[in-house]
Formats: sequence, C-alpha cells, structure tokens
Amino acid sequence: MDRAAVKTPVKKVAKKVVKEAPAKKAVAKTVASPDVEAVLRALEKAGSKKFRDEMGPRYGLFVERAWGTPMAQIKAIAKPIGKDHALAQKLWYSGWYEARLLASIVDDPALVTLTQMDKWRRDFDNWGVTDTVCFNLFDRTPHALAKVHQWAKLNDEFGRRAGFALLACVSLHRSKMSDADLLECLPLIEAASTDARNFVKKGVNWALRAMGGRNLKLNAACVALARKLAASEDATARWVGKDALRALTGAAMAKRLNRRR
Repeated sequence: MDRAAVKTPVKKVAKKVVKEAPAKKAVAKTVASPDVEAVLRALEKAGSKKFRDEMGPRYGLFVERAWGTPMAQIKAIAKPIGKDHALAQKLWYSGWYEARLLASIVDDPALVTLTQMDKWRRDFDNWGVTDTVCFNLFDRTPHALAKVHQWAKLNDEFGRRAGFALLACVSLHRSKMSDADLLECLPLIEAASTDARNFVKKGVNWALRAMGGRNLKLNAACVALARKLAASEDATARWVGKDALRALTGAAMAKRLNRRR
C-alpha cells in the first residue's frame, strides 16, 4: 500500500449520515460504515518508520506487517468511527498490526461471539495484539470467563498468555464480577505458575496482581497463593510469587484497598 494522502478523511466518512425524514417524522440517524481502505490509509499515513523500527528492540514487538502507528494516533482515528462490528472484522483480517489494535477499539463487545474470540485468538502472535484485544474488547464480552478457563490451559505461548491477560483485564474492568467467580480462577494461576515462557509467566503474574487489587477478600486469597508460590522449588513459580507479593502487600496497594472499603 502506498503512502498517498487519504482522499476521503476517516472523520468525514465516519460521520456521514443518511438524510433525516421530513420534519415531524423523527427517525434515528444511520451512521455509514467507513470504507476499510480509507481507514487503513489513515493508519498508514499516521505511521512512523522510526517508531516501527523501535517496536522490536524497545518493546519486544516483532511484527512483519506494521506501519509504526502510535496508539495515540490509532485512538484518534477510532474516535469518530464509534462502534462498528462489520468494520472491525475487515480491519482484523487485513492482517496489519495497527488495524488489529483499531479493530479491538471499534468492535462492539455485545456482538462478539465465542467463535470470533477463538478465531482472533488463533491469530495472536505478539503480546501487543494479545493484551490490547483482551483489554479493549474481550473482557467486556459475556464469554470472558469461559475463555479464561479454556485459554489458560492451552499450550501455545500467546494462546495461554491470552487466558491470563483476559483474567487480568476482567479483574480490572468488570466491577460487578463476583468474588466467587474470580476465586475459581486461582487454581489456573497456580497450575501455570511453572510455565517459564516469558509472555506466559508475565501474564500469570499480571492476573494474580490484578485480581488481588480488587478488594480485601481477593487480596487475602491472592497473597496466600503468592506466598505459596514464593516458597516453591520451581524458579518460575518463585518469581511469580515474589513479584506479586511486592505489589499485593505494598503501601500503594494498602492505600488503594482502604479506599475501596
């Protein structure tokens, strides 16, 4: 794709509406779905070769199809679009890194199916897409916990990472999620605590810290597990436990939990 200027600005495309009916016959405005090619051109135009070249060495993001578009620019492009499930599918299957991040922002979680979640998860090949999709979209679906239990038992690195990233994001964002439902996920954390693969162990650690930051009850359960892992004979489990303990028992966490009493 060349870097020619976008002929139809995304903002204008996203706000194009069908004309209203004559006065006194009020009807809802229908927002036209932006042209996917226009959106992709906007993402490309906002990209930076310098940023793209730094993605691997600086952030551990080794992606073949990327323009180096910063997240701030991706969010700016997403803002006028709003929620557009059909566009999200097209963006995802374009295969571009930034397009997939944008898809996670504009998709409608109420329309996301179990099948879609599995299809997208099979495309996860870096932590950036994995965490962003879980953080922006998957954790807001009604299927989130079901996928946590399923994906946490997968063998591939980013599939398993997705399970624990999703658990972390549910813990952070779903305030009405019951403590009981989250406590049922602690055995998943313990079972995966010996997985030494970089993105898995960091995902496991993130999930444990995020869950323990919700309230005093969950904090106590997560601290107990963290202490058990910290005393493990397995080096990876010890790292997960000790690192989580520092966060879960620190002054900042105590202050945070006291505010939530």
